[in-house]
Amino acid sequence: MTVIAPEVSLDPDQVGAGDVTHFWRVPRFRGLDCLRATFRRHAYARHSHDTYAIAAVLAGCETFFHRGEQHYAPAGSVAVVCPDEIHDGEPYGGGFEYRTFYPSAELMQEIAEDVAGRPLSRAPWFPHSVIRDPALFQAQVRLHACLCQDESWTSEMEQDTRLIDFLSRLIARWADLDALPTIRYGSKSILRVRDHLDAHLDEEADLADLANLAGLSRSHFIRAFAKETGLTPHAYLLDRRFRAATRLLGQGEAPGDVAAACGFFDQSHLNRVFKARMGVTPGAYRAA
Repeated sequence: MTVIAPEVSLDPDQVGAGDVTHFWRVPRFRGLDCLRATFRRHAYARHSHDTYAIAAVLAGCETFFHRGEQHYAPAGSVAVVCPDEIHDGEPYGGGFEYRTFYPSAELMQEIAEDVAGRPLSRAPWFPHSVIRDPALFQAQVRLHACLCQDESWTSEMEQDTRLIDFLSRLIARWADLDALPTIRYGSKSILRVRDHLDAHLDEEADLADLANLAGLSRSHFIRAFAKETGLTPHAYLLDRRFRAATRLLGQGEAPGDVAAACGFFDQSHLNRVFKARMGVTPGAYRAA
C-alpha cells in the first residue's frame, strides 16, 4: 500500500484559524450524514462507524491510523474508511480542512451492483486508505457543495445525479467488489466477549468478568482483545456505545435519554465521547 507523504500537502497556513464544523443530513439518501470542517486542534479518538467515511481534504493535511498503519491525506486527496474499521484522525503540520460524508453500506452496495451489473454478496471494499485521483476529488467537492447548497440552490435531481456519479466513479476505479473485509474477529473467546459487550451496552462492565468469559488472565485478555479488534476492551465498549448513540440520535432521541440507554454515566460523558469520535456534539448531530 502506498502512503502519500505529508510534504505533498498545501501549506497549512491556508487553513482557517480555529476549529469550525458544520454538520447536516440528507434523509432521502438513506440518512446520508455530511460534515464540513476545519480542524487545527481536534483529534479524533479511535473509533468505527456503521457507515463508510469518505473525506476530500481541501487544505493542509490529515494524518490517521487505519488498518495498522499511519496514513497522511494531503490536500487534493480522498481518504476512505469502510464500515467497522478502526481509525482516528488529527491535523498534521498545523491543521486541515475537509469535506466528509458517510454513505450507508446499503447505499454503497446498491451503487456497486449497478456498476458491476450483477448482485453482490456484500458492500464494496476499498484497498487504499488514501486515494490520489484529481477528477474524483473535484467530483466529491462539487457533490458536497451541492448537497449543502454552498453556492446556490440546487434541485434534488442535481443532487441525485452528482451523488450517483461520484459513488459510481469511486467504486468503478478504486473498489474491490469481491475481496473480504480485513476485520479480524477470529478468536471464539474474543467473539464471545464482543457479543456480550454488544448485548449489554447499558450495563457497567467488569474487566475480571470479561477475562473469565474469554478464559484468559486479565493482562492476556487485554492484549488479545486489542490485537484482534484494534481497541482495548474499554475503548471497544465506548466505541459500541458511540455507535448506538449515533443511531438513536439520528432517530431524534434526546441526548439525555440516549446517554442513559447506551450506558454513559451522564449526558456530559456522552458529549465528550461523541464529539471525540464524530467531531460534533450529540445535540448538533440530532438537530441535523
